[in-house]
Amino acid sequence: QSTVCEKIMELLGQNEVDRRQRKVLILSQDSFYKVLTAEQKAKALKGQYNFDHPDAFDNDLMHTTLKSIVEGKTVEVPTYDFVTHSRLAETTVVYPADVVLFEGILVFYNQDIRDMFHLRLFVDTDSDVRLSRRVLRDMKRGRDLEQILTQYTTFVKPAFEEFCLPTKKYADVIIPRGVDNMVAINLIVQHIQDILNGDICKWQRGAMNGHGRTYKRPFPEQTESSTVLAAGKRSHLESSSRPH
Repeated sequence: QSTVCEKIMELLGQNEVDRRQRKVLILSQDSFYKVLTAEQKAKALKGQYNFDHPDAFDNDLMHTTLKSIVEGKTVEVPTYDFVTHSRLAETTVVYPADVVLFEGILVFYNQDIRDMFHLRLFVDTDSDVRLSRRVLRDMKRGRDLEQILTQYTTFVKPAFEEFCLPTKKYADVIIPRGVDNMVAINLIVQHIQDILNGDICKWQRGAMNGHGRTYKRPFPEQTESSTVLAAGKRSHLESSSRPH
C-alpha cells in the first residue's frame, strides 16, 4: 500500500512540492506503533514480537492525530525506528492538506478510525509478491533471512489472514495487483485532482444523513471507462492490504 501511495503522489507531482505547501500528504499507520517495554523489545530484536497484531498500534494516539488533521491543524507525528524497534524522540511535523492518504495494514480494523475515512481503498497483492517485498525490505534493515521467514510464518501471515484480510469487506474500492494496476491508480489520481480543483458535485455539499455524515455515492467499478466521483474537500483516502 505504501508503494501505491507513493505512485499517486508522484503522478500528482506532490513529491516536488515543499511539504508545507503540499495539498496531498501520506500518513502511515506504522508511525503509531506502541512504545515497547524492555521485555517486548528483546522479543522484537529476536523476531518474536507480533507487529501485525491490532494491539501493536497506539490507536488512541492515531485517532487523536487524525482528528486534528481533519480539523486542519498542524500536528506532530511519531517517528518509529524499525531497526531498534523504538519510538524516537524526534517527531515529524505534518501540515494541513486537502487530501490525506492514510496507509497501513490495519487501518480498517478499528471502527472509530475506519469511520473517519471518506473513501477506503484495499490494495490486493499476490502473497508471493508480499513475501518477496518483505524479505528485501527487512534484509535492508539488517535482519537475517531465517529470522525474516520465521517471523513471516509465525506472525505476519496468520495475522494477515485473521485481522487484515477480513477488513477487505469495508473497502469501497479494491485495487488488484497493487502498483502494477495503473488503470485503477489513474482513476484515484483523477479523483484527487477533481477534489483539488473543486470539481465536486453539489450533492456532496451539505447533504447530511441522520447521523451527521455526508451521503456519498458509491465509487464506480474499475473499468477503463469509469468516471471517478469526488468525495468532497479534505477527503481522506487510505489503502489497506498486504503486510508491508
